[in-house]
Amino acid sequence: MIPVKNQREQEAMRAAGAVAAAVLSEVTAFIRPGVTTAEVDRFAAECIRRQGARSAFLGYKKYPCHVCISVNEEVVHGLAGSRRLGFGDIVSVDVGVVYRGFIGDTARTVPVGGCSPLAQKLIDVTEQALYIGISRARAGYRVVDISRSIQEFVESHGFSVVREFVGHGVGRSMHEEPQVPNYVDGKKSPRLVPGMTLAIEPMVNAGRPQVRVLEDGWTVVTEDGLPSAHFEHTVLVTEGEPEILTCCRTMVAA
Repeated sequence: MIPVKNQREQEAMRAAGAVAAAVLSEVTAFIRPGVTTAEVDRFAAECIRRQGARSAFLGYKKYPCHVCISVNEEVVHGLAGSRRLGFGDIVSVDVGVVYRGFIGDTARTVPVGGCSPLAQKLIDVTEQALYIGISRARAGYRVVDISRSIQEFVESHGFSVVREFVGHGVGRSMHEEPQVPNYVDGKKSPRLVPGMTLAIEPMVNAGRPQVRVLEDGWTVVTEDGLPSAHFEHTVLVTEGEPEILTCCRTMVAA
């Protein structure tokens, strides 16, 4: 069953989304050449604490970090550690917070000081794909309409979408129904109704779509070693325009 939030729950989701957005903004601004991913995670933990929230990731299936920090060829679920960020790296930061019983989930990829033209194009295309997908999160549409719009846009620019990891419903739990793939998977697709809250999150590879998980059991990397980018917003399906809960504004039709 796909949870549909009532007005009170929608307000709670707005509050959680605002916290997640604030934390992501602070953390990405903190990223610069010379800092380690462990320092980024500690800074994120302090940001989350100051907001009166807790990490939705720390301890989830024994995940050991407060936020996911994935660098260059790392797609998602990267672990904080001694790795020192250098000029030209690109870093994907995924923030999930629990605030007053509800979850806000958002992600962004940023360059460290600057990056190659290929990496910048990858970042730009992935972010644009997110907003194109969000524009299809409308009552009466189906999940597959989101999926198709993301896949077609990404592939039109010569990049590929990851198949093994997808977006999802989000609310009181980190992962609720429905799954929101970034590609057309051929499965029966549910119709969207007002009150659904979705984490839409294209994960886009510069090269082939294949990925693998490292021996740490968490970090997902591209099989071909080329860079990957990740953007995410928590979105509310309404009677009209989709509402982005993790940046506190309403989408304009694309």
